[in-house]
Amino acid sequence: MTVVTLAYQSLGVVYGDLSTSPLYVYKTTFSGKLSLHENDEEIYGVLSFIFWTFTFIALFKYILIVMSADDNGEGGTFALYSLLCRHGSLSILPNQQATDETLSAYATHGSMETWQSSALKSFFEKHPRFRKGLFIFVILGTCMTIGDGVLTPTISVLSAVSGVKLKITALHENYVVLLSCVIIVGLFSLQHHGTHRVAFMFAPIVAAWLLCISSIGIYNIFRWNPHIFHALSPVYMLKFLKSTGTEGWISLGGVVLSITGVETMFADLGHFSSLSIRVAFTFLVYPCLVLAYMGEAAFLSKHHEDIQRSFYKAIPEAVFWPVFIVATFAAVVGSQAVISATFSVISQCCALNCFPYVKIIHTSSKIYGQIYIPEVNWILMCLCLAVTIGLRDTNMMGHAYGLAVTTVMFVTTCLMALVMIIVWKQRIAIAVAFLVIFGSMELLYISASVYKVPEGGWIPLVLAFIFMAIMYIWNYGMTKKHDFDVENKVSMDRIVALGPSLGMVRVAGIGLIYTNLVTGVPAVFGHFVTNLPAFHQVLVFVCVKSIQVPYISEKERLVISRVGPKECCMFRCIIRYGYKDLQQENYDFENRLVSGIVQFVEAEEDSTLKPTSTPCGELRNLDIKTFEAQDHTLTDSKFKDSNIMEQSCCDILETKTGMEHSGSSPLKEESLQILRAKESGVTFILGHSYAKAKKSSSILKKFAINVIYSFLSKNCREPDVVLNVPHTSLLEVGMVYYV
Repeated sequence: MTVVTLAYQSLGVVYGDLSTSPLYVYKTTFSGKLSLHENDEEIYGVLSFIFWTFTFIALFKYILIVMSADDNGEGGTFALYSLLCRHGSLSILPNQQATDETLSAYATHGSMETWQSSALKSFFEKHPRFRKGLFIFVILGTCMTIGDGVLTPTISVLSAVSGVKLKITALHENYVVLLSCVIIVGLFSLQHHGTHRVAFMFAPIVAAWLLCISSIGIYNIFRWNPHIFHALSPVYMLKFLKSTGTEGWISLGGVVLSITGVETMFADLGHFSSLSIRVAFTFLVYPCLVLAYMGEAAFLSKHHEDIQRSFYKAIPEAVFWPVFIVATFAAVVGSQAVISATFSVISQCCALNCFPYVKIIHTSSKIYGQIYIPEVNWILMCLCLAVTIGLRDTNMMGHAYGLAVTTVMFVTTCLMALVMIIVWKQRIAIAVAFLVIFGSMELLYISASVYKVPEGGWIPLVLAFIFMAIMYIWNYGMTKKHDFDVENKVSMDRIVALGPSLGMVRVAGIGLIYTNLVTGVPAVFGHFVTNLPAFHQVLVFVCVKSIQVPYISEKERLVISRVGPKECCMFRCIIRYGYKDLQQENYDFENRLVSGIVQFVEAEEDSTLKPTSTPCGELRNLDIKTFEAQDHTLTDSKFKDSNIMEQSCCDILETKTGMEHSGSSPLKEESLQILRAKESGVTFILGHSYAKAKKSSSILKKFAINVIYSFLSKNCREPDVVLNVPHTSLLEVGMVYYV
C-alpha cells in the first residue's frame, strides 16, 4: 500500500512536466514546411516516432535502466557524477581525505573489479585533463537543466492559455501573452511559501489531467480513426523519413518534446522510491499519454487544417472549459516541479564550489530538501517573462526547449555508460551498446534541434554559455584560492618558535578560525598573529567541506583532531556536508562543537610523552616534532550515545561537583579549561580573501578574475552569512592572493 501511495503522490511532483507535453508536441512538429498529404503518412510517421521515442527513452532507458543508478536513493546528473567520483576517484574537489571513505553513505563495495573498469579508472587517473573535461561535461548538463527552468514555465503556460482563443476569437494575441505573464509572475511570487503548502493539490490535478487527456484520446480514436493503432508499427517511421526527407528530419525537433520531463523522473528520485515512480509511470502515465497522442493523431487525420490548434480542437465541445481549466493548472504544476528542481541544482552547485553562494531557505520543517533561493527565483522569473514577451510563439519556444532537453539526456546517457563500467562492473560491450542505442537516438534529435538554432534554439545555448561561464570562473577562482592556502600553510614549528620574539600572549576565550584546509595551519592565522601577537586560550581550526555523497548523517558530520602539542590547546574540527545537505548551522553549533572537543579530550589516549609544565597561557620554543607524528581523531559517531552531546557547557560545569561526590571519574583539567574558555566567549575569525590576476596573465584571464570573479565575490553571500556567524563575535582578516 505504501508503494501505491507514493506512486500517487509522485504524480504531482515528478510527472507534471511530462504530462503537459501533448499541449505542444504536434503543433511544434508541424510548424515548419512539413505538409500533410491525403494518405496521412506524415501523421502516422510522427505518431510512430512519438510512440517509439517515448517507449525507448522514457520506458526502457529511464524507467528500466537509469533509475537503478541511484546514489543512496538520490537521482540526477550530480548523483551519477558522484557515483563515478567515489568509485573511480574522479573527484576534483579539494580536501578529500581517506577518512571520508568510512562514511556510511560512501560505500563503494560491490562486484569484483574487472579489467575494463580498472583500465578506465587508470586512464582517468593518468590524464587529469579528461577528469576536468568530464566535470565540464557535467556542468553543461547542469546548465541545460537550469535552462529548462526558464523554458518549461513559458511554453507550458503559454500553450495552455492560448487555447482560450478558440472560444474567444476576437481576443488579441497580446492579451494571451499578458495573461500568461500574470500567471508566471504569480507562480514565482508564491515560491517563498514553499511547495508543501499546495503540494497536496498537485497529485489530484495531474491525475485528473491524465485521465482527461486519455479519455479524450479514446473518444477521438473511436470517432475519427479506429485504425490509428497501425501507426505504432516502426515501418511508418521509415516511410516518413523516406517521403519527407530533410523536412521530416527537421521536424523531429518537435517530436522530442514528447519526452520532456523524463529527466525530472530521475532527478526527483530522492523524494520517492524508484519502485513507486516506476509503478506510476508504467500503469498510469505511460498508457494515458500514449492514448492522448493516438487520439490527437486520429483527430488530425481528418482535420489537416487544424494542425496548429489540434489539441484544443480535438476536445469535445461539452468538456472544453473544464479541460482548459485543468490544463492551466497542470501547466502550473509542471512548471513548479522544474522550478523546484532548478533550486535543488543550484544548491548542489554551491555545495561543490561551482556557483557563488546564494541565500538558501528551507521552506518545510517536515519535508527535507524543499528549498527556496530568492535571487535565483527572481532571475528565473525575469528570464521567463523575457522569453514569453520576446518570442510570443510556442513553436519557437519548442525549438529552444527541445535542444535543452536532448542535451541533458545525452549527458545522462554518457554518464550512465561510465557508471556501467566503473560502478556496476559490466562488460564494456554492454556499456557501448547502451551508448550506441540511446546515444544515437538522442544525437539524431540534437541534430534536428540544432538546425532550429536561428528559430529559438539559440536561447538555451546562450543561457548555458552564461551559466557555464559563471560556474567555471567561480570554480576556477575557488580552486586557486585553495591552492594558495595550501602553498602558504604556516608551519607549527615557526608559530611556536616566533612566540617569545613576538611577545605572543593568550587571551581568555575560544577562537574559531575558519579555513579551507584539512591539514596544517592556514596562512590567515599566520597573518593574524604577526600583526596582532595575541590569540585565544583555546584555538579551533574549523574547516567546512563538501563530499561526493548526497547526505551525511549528523552523527558523522564532525571530525575532531588535535593540532600541535597538548600545551597549545589547539584543535581542528572538520564539518562534512553532502552535496544535497544545507550548509547552515541552524542548531547550537558552539555548544555542539565544544562538547565534541571535550569528549575528544576525555577519550584521547594518554600520550607516550610526559606532559611538560609549560602553561597554555603562553607559547615557548617547544620541540613538537614528536607530537606531529600523533594525530588523534574523533568523529561524532564515536560519541553519538554520549550524554555530553546533549548537554550545554554550563550543564557540564555544574555536574562536575556531582561527579566527584558520586565517585565518578571527574573531567580532565584540559576539559575544564576548555569549558571555562567557552564561558569567556567565542570569537569567529574568518579570512576575507581578494583574488587578483598576475601581471603576466593574459587579457582573458585578467578579465575573468579581476572583473567577473571579483564581481561575483562582492555580490554573493558572505561566508559569515552562509555559516550563520553572529556579527558581534566576528573578526575578519583580509588577504590578497594572486592567480
